[in-house]
Amino acid sequence: MARGEFAARSLEKDRKKWRKKDPSEKKKKQNKKYDLLEGAPQGRGIVLEKRGVTAKQPNSGIRKCVRVQLTKNGRQLTALAPYDGAIKQIDEHDEVIVEGIGGAKGGPKGDLWGVKYRVTHVNNQCLEMLRSGKKEKVKR
Repeated sequence: MARGEFAARSLEKDRKKWRKKDPSEKKKKQNKKYDLLEGAPQGRGIVLEKRGVTAKQPNSGIRKCVRVQLTKNGRQLTALAPYDGAIKQIDEHDEVIVEGIGGAKGGPKGDLWGVKYRVTHVNNQCLEMLRSGKKEKVKR
């Protein structure tokens, strides 16, 4: 194997070739995180069910969440309904827009276990406006 002054390219090529056979590299590929929104900032989906997620220790309480099936790839995710009374504005089979919740490295934020997304719009109406009473929910 070349080790001279201009050997960098061939060394790099060899390293790439043998990396595929390295067991630790195979394990890294398996554990790779994937983004349900596929890189997009927001995603549209249909509400399948409402559910409560219990908070991690030392907090207690049930955080109101919804199970959403994305329209673009059919994957399911759990999204938080933020603030007081927001869950009352969301019904099953509503169309919602979800976005990342803003945790570290795309993960969950605070005391929520596997919840990485939050609901922003319901039936093309801003959830905050519906919650505060400035707009009424549109029947689809």
